[in-house]
Amino acid sequence: MTERPYSQAAENNKAPILSVLQQHCQAPGALLEIGAGTGQHAAWLSGRLPHLHWQPSDVAANLPHIRQWLSDPGSQALPPVELDVAAQWPAGPFDYLFTANTFHIMAAPLVETCIREGCRQLTGQGKFLVYGPFNYDGQYTSDSNRQFDQWLKEMDDNRGIRDHEWVVEQFVRQHRQLLADHEMPANNRLLVFGRD
Repeated sequence: MTERPYSQAAENNKAPILSVLQQHCQAPGALLEIGAGTGQHAAWLSGRLPHLHWQPSDVAANLPHIRQWLSDPGSQALPPVELDVAAQWPAGPFDYLFTANTFHIMAAPLVETCIREGCRQLTGQGKFLVYGPFNYDGQYTSDSNRQFDQWLKEMDDNRGIRDHEWVVEQFVRQHRQLLADHEMPANNRLLVFGRD
């Protein structure tokens, strides 16, 4: 078996993310993780949030790596399912959607699609939680975010840190408001959207 992928960032931010999820995902329910990446979050967080049916998802190429992490003894996540944001979504509804470090990787139209289709999969009182870097009032929040954004755009013009106001606007179009904006490590935020 090939060595499973490892993300130091996922390791660093998992505990702060858990703290926020414990505040906003208290009721039992189904959670869809969009873009589970290595699977580290799914494996670790699901074991500490046993009242949630944690469903990891990602593009097909990443599913074998996620399965490797989900074999960890503490994981309570469901087997990962394929999700192409622009095509087929897993059958909902879900009480919670969670995604980490995806909005700056997806092209802006795909972020719009993710928000629109994701909100369609949510229950009426469901919450959509988004972790990652954001710009505020068109400004970077740190020099490291500026450098990161430049690096992203050098790889692909369609990538880049999204404006907080633009993301909020996309959710408002789907009748979901910003309920909370949490400061996180390494100049990231965790935004929580839902209905008041």
